[in-house]
Amino acid sequence: MTTDPNTTPKLDRKTKKRVQRPTNARPNPPHWVMPEEVEQYVEQEEKSEKFRQDALAAWTNYQATALYVTAVEADKWLAKLEAGKNAPIPKRHE
Repeated sequence: MTTDPNTTPKLDRKTKKRVQRPTNARPNPPHWVMPEEVEQYVEQEEKSEKFRQDALAAWTNYQATALYVTAVEADKWLAKLEAGKNAPIPKRHE
């Protein structure tokens, strides 16, 4: 992995010491752990943005159709799917 000087984190002395403490007990040095942590952060932010976009699309769809399922119906349906059952999507209401 090459280091881009524009993306190298600048940490103050106190934060550097905090990062070094838990990583000293691991086989990999702090500079190896930081890219992994950044990757996890980016993945979480991408998931959050996808969730937001899905929610906006669902809201737009509801505004256009006025069709919905109740939370209870959705929970029951999802529970069946989690249990490995093949369950049809609940009927939408107006």
